[in-house]
Amino acid sequence: MASELTKEVSKRKIDPFTTFVPFGCVLALCAYFVLAPENSTNALEVIRSFLGDKCGVYYLVIGLGFFLVSLWLSYSKIGKLTIGKKGEKPKYGFFAWGAMVFTCGLASDILFYSFCEWIYYYEDPHVMGFGNINEWAATFPLYHWSLIPWSFYAVLAAAFGFMLHVRGCHKQKYSEACRPLLGKHTDGVAGKVIDILAVIALIAGTATTFSIATPLLSMVLTDLFGIAGSKYVSICILLIVCGIYTCSVMNGLKGVNMLSKICMILFGIILAYVFFFGGEARFSIETGVTSIGNMVQNFIGLSTWTDATRTEAGFAQNWTIFYWAYWMVWCVAAPFFMGMISRGRTIKQVIMGSYVFGTASTLISFIVLGNFGLGMKVHGRFDAVAQYHANGDDLYQTIIDIIHELPFPAIFLVVLALAMFAFYATSFDSITMVASNYSYKNIDNDESASKKMKLFWAVLLIMLPIALIFSEGTMANLQTVSIIAAFPIGIVMILIIASFIKDAKSHLEEDKAG
Repeated sequence: MASELTKEVSKRKIDPFTTFVPFGCVLALCAYFVLAPENSTNALEVIRSFLGDKCGVYYLVIGLGFFLVSLWLSYSKIGKLTIGKKGEKPKYGFFAWGAMVFTCGLASDILFYSFCEWIYYYEDPHVMGFGNINEWAATFPLYHWSLIPWSFYAVLAAAFGFMLHVRGCHKQKYSEACRPLLGKHTDGVAGKVIDILAVIALIAGTATTFSIATPLLSMVLTDLFGIAGSKYVSICILLIVCGIYTCSVMNGLKGVNMLSKICMILFGIILAYVFFFGGEARFSIETGVTSIGNMVQNFIGLSTWTDATRTEAGFAQNWTIFYWAYWMVWCVAAPFFMGMISRGRTIKQVIMGSYVFGTASTLISFIVLGNFGLGMKVHGRFDAVAQYHANGDDLYQTIIDIIHELPFPAIFLVVLALAMFAFYATSFDSITMVASNYSYKNIDNDESASKKMKLFWAVLLIMLPIALIFSEGTMANLQTVSIIAAFPIGIVMILIIASFIKDAKSHLEEDKAG
C-alpha cells in the first residue's frame, strides 16, 4: 500500500513527513509492545510518573484556561464572525450538524463509561470525603466528561473552521493553524515537528479509545452467542469496525452524515429503554439535577485541585489529568472535522452549539445510564459495587450484569452492540477523513483525499490498538499513552488559540477598514 501511495506523490503532492514518518513510528511501537510487553509497560510507567505526577498541574491549567477562553470568545466581537462568507447559511441543519459533532469524537467511550464510571468512585477516599457518596459518585463522571473536555473541541473547532472557511487555507494541517504566530517558521522545522506530533497524538488517542471500550463489545458477544472472550475476539471486532468505517469514509461526508444519524437514533433508543423500563427514572432525574448542582457550585475547586500532598491516592493524577490528556490527543482530529462541517455558523454558534449538543448529550447519557446502576444499589435491587469485586474487578462483566437487570436484556445487548459498532465507525470516519487530508501538502477545504490514502489511514489507525491488545496493556498503560502524547500537543493547542485570536482580530480590523 505504501508503494502505491509513493506513486501518487507526483500527482497529489503527498507530504512524506506527515504520512510515512508516523507510519514508521507506529510500526516501531507495535513491534515494541508485541515483542517486549513487560519492558514496554515499565517504560510507560516511568514516563507517566514524570508527566502525570510531576507535571500534572500543566494539564489542569490548560483545561480551565480553554473553558474560560471559550466563554470569552463566544461573547466577544470575535464570536460574531461567520465561518465562511458574511451572511452565509449553515451547510447542515442543527440536528445533522450536532449529530456529527457528538459522534465524531469519544461517543463510544461516553457510552461505555456512562454505565460504570460511578463504580470507580463509590469507594474512593477522596470522593467519600465530599459527603454523600451517592451524590458525589454521580457528580464526578459529569464533571470529567462535560464542560472542560468539550471546551477543547469547541474552541479548536472554531479556530480550524476560521482557518479553512474564512482564510481559505489550502493546507489542512495543525501547523497551519499556528501560522499567524510562527510566520515563515510554519514551513520549516517547527511546522514539521508540530505536524508529526499531531499525527502521533491522533494515533495514540485512537489506540486508547479502541483498547478501552472494545472488550465490552467482546463481552456482549460472549453473553449473546456464548463466544469465549479472548484477545483474538477483540481483534476480530477491531477488524470489523475497521471494515465498516472504511466503507463509510469512502463515501465522504455523505456517508459520515448518514452514519451519525443512525448513531443518534440507536443512542436515543438505549437511553429511552433504560429510563422508562429500568425502574430508576425518578432517582436518575433527581440525582442528575443534584449532581449538576454539585458540579457547578464546586467547578473552580474541582478544576484546580492537584492533591499536592498526595494524601488522596493520586486521584487527580489517575482521573482528572488522564481525562484532560485523553481529550487533548483527540483534539488533533475531532475539532478539525467539526471545523470542516461548521461553514455558515458564527464562532459563538460553533462554541455554544458544541456545548448544547455535545455536553447535553453526554450529561444525559451519564445521568440515565449511570444513575440506573447507582439507583439499583441504593434501593437494594442490585449491588454493582459488590458484583464488581466478586467479578475480580472486571468492569466489563459488571456492566453486563447491570444490563441483565433490565427486562429483555438480550434485545438491549443487541442494540448496544449495534450502537457501539456505529459509534466507533462514525468516530473513525472523521479521523480517517482528517488524517487523509492531513497527508497532502496542499488540498482545498472542499476537496477529498484519494481512496488509496483513506484506505492507508484506515489500516494504519487499527494497527496500534491491535498491538496494545497483544501486549495485554492495563488501564494504566492505556492512560499513559494519552498522557505522553498530550504533553506536547497542549503547547501546540495554546499556540493555535493565540494564533486564532490574533488572526480573528486582524480580520475584524480588515472588515472595519473595508
